Formats: sequence, C-alpha cells, structure tokens
Amino acid sequence: MAREPITPAALAARPLLFASGEEAYVASRVLRTWETPDGADRAWADAIVAALAPGERALAALSFAPGAPGLAHQVIGSEHALRRPAGSRAGAERTYQVTEFPAAEEYAGMVEAALAKIEDGTLRKVVLGRCLDVVSDPPLAPAEIIDRLLVTRPGRYVFSIPLIGADAEDGPDGGPVLLGASPELLVRREGTLITCTPLAGSVPRSEDPAEDDRRARALLDSAKDLAEHAFVVDAIVHALKEVCVEVEHPAAPELLSTDTVWHLASPIRARLAAGEEGLSALHLAQLLHPTPAVGGVPTAAANQVIADLEGDLRDYFAGCVGWVDGEGNGEFAVTIRAAVIDGNRLRLFAGAGIVAGSDPASEVRETGAKLATMSRVTGLP
Repeated sequence: MAREPITPAALAARPLLFASGEEAYVASRVLRTWETPDGADRAWADAIVAALAPGERALAALSFAPGAPGLAHQVIGSEHALRRPAGSRAGAERTYQVTEFPAAEEYAGMVEAALAKIEDGTLRKVVLGRCLDVVSDPPLAPAEIIDRLLVTRPGRYVFSIPLIGADAEDGPDGGPVLLGASPELLVRREGTLITCTPLAGSVPRSEDPAEDDRRARALLDSAKDLAEHAFVVDAIVHALKEVCVEVEHPAAPELLSTDTVWHLASPIRARLAAGEEGLSALHLAQLLHPTPAVGGVPTAAANQVIADLEGDLRDYFAGCVGWVDGEGNGEFAVTIRAAVIDGNRLRLFAGAGIVAGSDPASEVRETGAKLATMSRVTGLP
C-alpha cells in the first residue's frame, strides 16, 4: 500500500532520520511510503529494495509480532556528521500527567506468572514490558526530543520515523512518530559482511563509581544473565547459519554501557553464503526479528505469553528500525529506548528478560532504569 508523501515542511518538525555513531542519514524528501498492515513478508521487502534508485534509501520500521504491520519511507537525503545542539530547545514550562502501567506491583505479578511458565517447562525465557504514558501541556515536539537525544545520546542508534497508518486522520503531515536511541544493533549488511550485536542480561547503573564497577563485574559473573544472553546469541547464530558462512562470535560476552544500564553484548560476524547475495539488510532484519532479546524461547510460546500478559502494549515497540539501499546494504537496530509521540501524548516502553532465577523486584528496578532513559529526554524529573 502506498500513501501520499510527507511534505518537506513536515520533515522539519517531524524529522525522518537514522543515525549510527557519529553519522546521521536525514531525509530531505519522501518519494513514497510503503505499508503492509497484514505483516512484512519477503515479497514486501523485495518490492521496496527493487524500487530504490541510486542515491535513495528506505527508512523502515517493523512491528514486534509476526504478521504485524511494517512501514518504509522511500527517501532522498544526505549522510553527514551529527551536530549536537548546545542544549535542548527552549520552550515554555510544562506540566505532565504520567500514568505507569502496569504498575510495579502488577508487573511483579506478571514476572511471577512467567516464572511459573518457566518452571512447568512451557518457557525457557520471555521478555515482559511495561509503559509510561505522558500527557504534556504544552505538547512536546518530535524535533525537540530528537535534539535532546542527540545531547544525551543514551544509545548509538538515534531514529525518528513517522508512523503513517492506513487509518491516519491527520494526513501525511500528522499522526504518531516513533523515535528513540537504541543501544542494540540487530543487523548490518556491508556487501557480503554481516554484523549483529545482541544485548541480553542487564543491570541498572549506580552514580557511585565503586558500586557501578561492582555491578558491572557482577553482571559478567551472573549465571542467570549469562544464560539469558546465551539464548539470544544461539538463536541469532542458528538463523545466520541458514544463509551465511564464517559465522563467528566470542566465547563470552563483553560489557556495553548506556547512561542508565550495563548490558551484556556479543559482537557476531558472518558472510553471506554463495547464492544468498540477494538478501538485503531489510530481508535479514525480517529473518532475525524478533530475537529472544525482545521475545523469548521457544518463540511461539513466548509470543503467546507476551500477548496474554501484556495485551497490546507493543505495536512498534521492541520491533526494529533502520535503513536499506538499492544494493541491499543497510543497518537495523532493535526498537528499544524508544517512544511514540502523537500530539500531546507520549508513550514509553521498556522490557526485561525473565529466565529461571529471575527476581520480580529486580525486574521492576531494571525496567524502571530503562524507562528513566527516555523519561529524562522528555524533561520529566
């Protein structure tokens, strides 16, 4: 399904961009928007990549659940070094109404329900999330939040993707925007070289340097977190071996830090096998997503538990977001440390991996630390 392009004026207020490290690709013109309300399949990705002329890219977002919507904007833009603003945009003092759901007690109960499923053998791991809904007066602006993300940089991959749904009432220049700063690389394709850096297993950081160091070292030695991490690495390696050769990953994870959380990370590298060179970054994102870093093991059972316990919280949260060009090169990040802004309403989402040995109170603290990353960007105390 194609829609009327977003106008240049709207791009100034609602940026369409994907930044990796110190480089950002910013759209200056939208040629076409591709939607698939019934699920992003191989044919959808084929059509998008085939339509891209030299100098064009598709900036895309995939939802969490299999068969859920996907969206891609075919754009012309430019890649350049990021210019961080000196500070956040000046504006009027705001008031906020904040609703947390599920509340901490209810979320702890969800963790206990998941642990029961793990104990009876239904699951080995599942990621459960919770949200903050924020109503601001005056409303926050997407460009303002992007400015703050570029200042605070809670994750390497900064993104802003307008979510123009088939039922959008505001036309191409209105509606919700997905934005955030993810620390997690789902997949990068550079020619035949494939790179993934999954994150799983985490602990909140401390403002005390000695305690922060202790927590980081304890994470590296945590049997529970190492098991959680291994589920993710094993799933990605298994999927890559279907289409790749020379699949390599470290024997043990390393530490990766954000402003609020320590993560366990494992860089994975591979090369596309002969005959698989036609697989683009978008195709590979479809192949790998969702990993156990945002879903669980076994996949089908975990997805059912997520649907039963979370309801419809996710949509594009815990999906993936990134870009692809006509040669198939591109980069996709997991849609975490993210928000959806729509008028005066902002929704934030964070999840935690539940495995045998998980403690409900610890998972409440972990999701709280992750929600804090994006809530600070909104100006919340």
